[in-house]
Amino acid sequence: MPYPLTAILFDLDGTLVDTAPDFVQPINQLRAQGGLPALTEQAIRNEVSNGAKALVQLALSLREDHPEFTQARSELLELYYQTIGKKAQLFPGISKLLDTLEQKSIPWGVVTNKPWYLTERLLENMALSSRTSVTICPEHVKNTKPDPEPLLLACHKLKVDPYHVVYVGDHQRDITAGNSAGMLTVAASYGYVTADHDIAQWQADHAISSADLLLTWLEELNWQRTTQEP
Repeated sequence: MPYPLTAILFDLDGTLVDTAPDFVQPINQLRAQGGLPALTEQAIRNEVSNGAKALVQLALSLREDHPEFTQARSELLELYYQTIGKKAQLFPGISKLLDTLEQKSIPWGVVTNKPWYLTERLLENMALSSRTSVTICPEHVKNTKPDPEPLLLACHKLKVDPYHVVYVGDHQRDITAGNSAGMLTVAASYGYVTADHDIAQWQADHAISSADLLLTWLEELNWQRTTQEP
């Protein structure tokens, strides 16, 4: 029996939006203050999905237990807040995908581990905040991804069954969360997936190398899930 897909949810950094370019200036400014040479965008891109802690460690080689770590993290996020959305772009194919979802009246939303104040500013600066039907950040839940709680909350707010929802992400924690929530999961290898990550081990229902291929796959499914509901 086919089940219509009633919503599409996305991770943010590395899946919906290429935010890496926004981090280049803040990280290299922080390094310059410490007398360190600039890093390449690719080096920074490889760590974006791992969050602010990983970016501080990349920028200044500070471990989380270092006495200067908290201050460095705050300074990095303050610098990032000033640049957020200025160079970030939707990944190729995402704009067409979102247009198609809206034409079909299929709601889409964001479920991210990025803090709300940064997520809100990014979506506003990219003219996406008025288009999303739901946005879930760590402040909205007790447990973040890979726990399914954020995804289940998004479904609750949308009033949809998780089984009829697709979740797209570029990190194993995204797929783990989506699978635990009972959703169709899609691994986005076009994001910030590094060579040492084997997407085949994530157990996603599907994997794509571009957002265009996600639209193609959804059309091939006829916007339906055909596997038997548990």
